[in-house]
Amino acid sequence: MSLAAARAKEGLSQRAVAATLGITNAAVCLWETGKTMPRAALLPKLAALYDCTVDELLREDEPGVRKE
Repeated sequence: MSLAAARAKEGLSQRAVAATLGITNAAVCLWETGKTMPRAALLPKLAALYDCTVDELLREDEPGVRKE
């Protein structure tokens, strides 16, 4: 699942995610465009915020695989 898709699924803005995690909007944007990745320490918090697992956040979407 892409980070942008996970965020959108929860109806959150980049600004809301940044404020909740104590980071900048730019950091969230960089994650979603694939230029950087969140620090490992933030992954559990991000997964909880997006109501998913860390594995789901890190798993690359596979073409042709149906998502539930």
